[in-house]
Amino acid sequence: MPRRKKTLWHYLRIPLGILAMLVAVPLVLTPLYLVVQPVSVPMLTRMLTGQSVTREWRDIDDISDRLKASVILSEDGQFCRHWGIDVAALRAEVENYLAGEEARGASTLTMQVARNLFLWNGQSVIRKALEVPLAAYVDLVLPKRRIMEIYLNIAEWGPEGEFGVAAGAQRAFGREPQNLDWRTASLLAVTLPNPIVRNPARPSAGLVRVAGIVENRARQYGERAACVGQNGRLAL
Repeated sequence: MPRRKKTLWHYLRIPLGILAMLVAVPLVLTPLYLVVQPVSVPMLTRMLTGQSVTREWRDIDDISDRLKASVILSEDGQFCRHWGIDVAALRAEVENYLAGEEARGASTLTMQVARNLFLWNGQSVIRKALEVPLAAYVDLVLPKRRIMEIYLNIAEWGPEGEFGVAAGAQRAFGREPQNLDWRTASLLAVTLPNPIVRNPARPSAGLVRVAGIVENRARQYGERAACVGQNGRLAL
């Protein structure tokens, strides 16, 4: 019996199926996250591999406005103005990549939320390319306050599976996230890029210096984070 000739579909069906799933999952789940408390991919990975996960959800109004301002002014100063993507920063990132220069990130808070909910960690051009439309969709579906609320509740804030600001603030300072002064808020904010190494409870001189810069920036330009405050205002 002669062999049947394999068609192009035979070779493409698996990658196309994976692509369809990658598209369908965010399309379906993102609207649900208007009311559902999401679990991030890093959290799920730890759960599936038997590692500890500590996360206690906090509503956005039960989180210090100083922390919100510090995080935004540290991570994404244009958060309240862009549509999920900082076009200027992304353009500069592309130019750096094409020139063979070191990548600087250019990830907005919304892009970080999209990555943590639907993608994987690690530097990858493919992952970054997927982040952009996902972030635009997340920003379209979810209001800024909800995006920030999700971010603050899924961000990794410690080396032993501490996720979300409640776990991070408790581990570092033994405090609830609404009871943060400027020092503790800024130290928690600058821990986010590398919570495995950076310890806000015992900060290095360099971390204290960076936290001081973020604190001064948040005190001076805190109104740029007003979109995540109650009734469009932050009590700083």
